[in-house]
Amino acid sequence: MSMFHASQVSASSAKSTTPATALLMRWVVVATLPGVLAMTYYFGLGVLSNIALAAIMGMFLEAGMLRLRRRPIAPALTDTSALLTGVLLGASLPPASPWWLIGVGMIAAVVIAKQLYGGLGHNPFNPAMVGYALLLVSFPTYMTLWAPPQPLISDTLWAQILGTLPTSQLDALSGATPLDAFKHKAEGLSAEQFWLSAPLPEQTLAAWYSISLAWLAGGVLLLFKRIISWHIPIALLGSLVALATLFHLLDPNRFASPLFHLLTGAALFGAFFIATDPVSAATSQRGKLLYGMGMGVLIMVIRNLGGYPDAVAFAVLLMNLCVPLIDLYTVPRPQGHSKSAPGALR
Repeated sequence: MSMFHASQVSASSAKSTTPATALLMRWVVVATLPGVLAMTYYFGLGVLSNIALAAIMGMFLEAGMLRLRRRPIAPALTDTSALLTGVLLGASLPPASPWWLIGVGMIAAVVIAKQLYGGLGHNPFNPAMVGYALLLVSFPTYMTLWAPPQPLISDTLWAQILGTLPTSQLDALSGATPLDAFKHKAEGLSAEQFWLSAPLPEQTLAAWYSISLAWLAGGVLLLFKRIISWHIPIALLGSLVALATLFHLLDPNRFASPLFHLLTGAALFGAFFIATDPVSAATSQRGKLLYGMGMGVLIMVIRNLGGYPDAVAFAVLLMNLCVPLIDLYTVPRPQGHSKSAPGALR
């Protein structure tokens, strides 16, 4: 997550904007604490190992790329943008993911999605979601290994982190997330029959509800501190709820309720911590509303009609592609300047 646009972070002003950037970034990191602590409580220290490894790798990769580009290293590291990218990607991965998986994700996020585009403020795509999407497509087996609630320190923690645990044992330790379980329930099974069959391990549903509410608490802090505006989260969640309600009313046995979609996936995490990245998001208030609404619609379409049970990363990246067009028609222009026709030279 980067907090300024390219026009705000030119080389000549990078030094002066770093303190403001760092302050905003640190507040976002602080706001992730409720969600991170809730995940750690239910899924163990593997959550913290993800975040620690991703953050450390992110800082080293950032420094290495800046050195190759012959750019100042200290200002970029002290703005904590690489640290925040590591926190967001680490929190998105299954607990106790192997170190090499985290490394591949951070290379995609920091090196490819951020530094190769020019660094802070120049990235058209959300770096953490680029890393996550690459891992999900490339290593689906490891990206779906969400274990049910477990003790703080599991017997296989270090083996999982080091990547030495056989895949067969990993499969035995993992289980379906609530979204995944409902999406792939038996054909013809009603929603009532599905829940009566106790399809999830004990406390799994309560764990995901609690974690989502913890992310919501962090999001409220960001709104209170005015780190983010309300436009994107409200538009995203509003369109998600509206479309989920429509699907549920049409076929309640096939499509889950709006509350289920809000509280059992990454909707709240994505709405407050991912979608609100101001570098890759729309800039005007109207644009932010359109951007958030589009994301909510895409999440529900992919969840209900696509192949993935959760779809926040893909929705974010697809709407990142639409930002130039959204900004073209929604960013206010100075008085006396007419809007150029699409495709015209400007």
